[in-house]
Amino acid sequence: MAASKSVSWLSKSPSPKEVQLHVPDPPFVSDRELLAAKSAKIASLLKQNPRDNLSSFFQDVPADPETLELVARFCHGFELNFSTENIIPLICLSHYLGMTESQSENNLLRKACIFFHQRVLPSWNETIKALRSAIPILQQAVGMGLVDACLDSLIEKAQVEPHLLGEPIRPFYEYCSEGEVYRPNARRKLFVHDWKSEDLTTLSLLLYEPTIQAMTQRGLPPQNVAASLYQYAKKWAFSTTSITEENVSLYKRSCQRDVVEAVERLLPQERRLLPCTFILEMLRLAITLECSSSCRDGLETRIGKQLEQATVKDLLLPSQCHAKELQYDIECVKRILKHFYSNYSSPDTSALLSVAQLIEEFCIEVASDIDLKADTFVALADMSVAASLHLNRNSDGIYRAVDVYLDKHRYLTDMEKEEICRVLDCQKMSPEACEHAAKNGKLPLRFLVQVLFLIQLQLRDTVSMQVQVVDERFTREEVDEEEEKEASSDDEEIRTEMERMSIKVMELERECQFIKKGIENGCIPQKPKKGKDNVWRMMKRKLGCSGNIHDYNSQVKKKKVHPKC
Repeated sequence: MAASKSVSWLSKSPSPKEVQLHVPDPPFVSDRELLAAKSAKIASLLKQNPRDNLSSFFQDVPADPETLELVARFCHGFELNFSTENIIPLICLSHYLGMTESQSENNLLRKACIFFHQRVLPSWNETIKALRSAIPILQQAVGMGLVDACLDSLIEKAQVEPHLLGEPIRPFYEYCSEGEVYRPNARRKLFVHDWKSEDLTTLSLLLYEPTIQAMTQRGLPPQNVAASLYQYAKKWAFSTTSITEENVSLYKRSCQRDVVEAVERLLPQERRLLPCTFILEMLRLAITLECSSSCRDGLETRIGKQLEQATVKDLLLPSQCHAKELQYDIECVKRILKHFYSNYSSPDTSALLSVAQLIEEFCIEVASDIDLKADTFVALADMSVAASLHLNRNSDGIYRAVDVYLDKHRYLTDMEKEEICRVLDCQKMSPEACEHAAKNGKLPLRFLVQVLFLIQLQLRDTVSMQVQVVDERFTREEVDEEEEKEASSDDEEIRTEMERMSIKVMELERECQFIKKGIENGCIPQKPKKGKDNVWRMMKRKLGCSGNIHDYNSQVKKKKVHPKC
């Protein structure tokens, strides 16, 4: 049909045989008979009421004005340019109007379906573009099976080339299920030359979620599914604008919440498909957006399965306590830690060591929170200690956390301090930590006495070992002259050191006897001064010669308390 004819058609005035279509300005008119010739539905309406101008009918048609105009142009004999973006709306509208072969040969529905099957479905990119265009008429597209056809097409292509979903997140997925290092499929370039230009993350959540569900059910590799979910969350849930800012609308927060909850539901259950840091970022976002409890519980469980990958910074989750604001959510970390222990079954203890050290560092970090309750701190420290029970680790990290906590909470009573120090095991503390503890005035008296007794035992052991070394040297036979000279020189140094240690041991034994006697009699006996910094004089001042001193060492029996000295 000529262009001039097209112009005249668009500019015709309405007549009894014409109908005015209400589309964006300017409106245009169409011949009712031409419409009825192609559309069974319009023909039926005109048969029932020949005088109906069809204006009200077209106002209720479920289609956008552009698609409606394309249908009108087809009815008037114009050739239509089908595209990926308009093909699904045209199929839905032509089906709604009954533009089938029984009404007219080579009708619009048949033409559109041929284009859809021959030009859209064979291409990954075109299929995704067509799905995006179906959002305004999604219910119709689903009812006609168009969405299912697109999903089947995408799944078939993804089964051949899983990397269409996305590259696995490395180094957290280094090996395939057979245990061999993964190598990209060389056939990818043979049939998908434009696979990077479109991806599933461009789809809205209404289409993306059923697509991923279908792919998971059809057995696509979980590492590729997780990679797609990772990209989708980054694109739609995380943004450069802080979600706590006032200018962010409630609608945007709701959309972000829906994305976070959907991604958590869709994530495969396998471990280490995504970085632990990323899952913790999602949990932090879920807390801020007030996502459902099932979403947060699911994220906590996933984190617990790979907690050894986390850092202290990752665990500093914002607290949602409204009564007395805590800086960090300690209870959430405790739940994550329980998930880690309940899911840990490997004979390899490296992960246990990593988590034990992680929790120690976390305890040090949060110990300075003035609102952190003592029982919460002790429970967290106990969980870290439990992880190190059968491991060759010292308790220096927990001691440092206790030291920081006592420094920031100086209002604690002696009983509360003793309860906090219950998590410490002096025998697992390094000599340096013991030396620091012996001079630490923040620690309760009972713990100080225990540390001093431990230092005494360590000195005894050191002397015994030195004596054993000397004995072994003197029992050796056939020592040449040069070795004898060296040995004599070394022995002289050892003897000097032994004498110094022996003197120190005797002093400590005398001082410990004073402590024991003071505890038994309810006071600390007077002791000759030996300098300004005598530790026992300091202890006596702290005790105040009080008769209400509890027995500390299990070897000292509790006796009747005597009056003050």
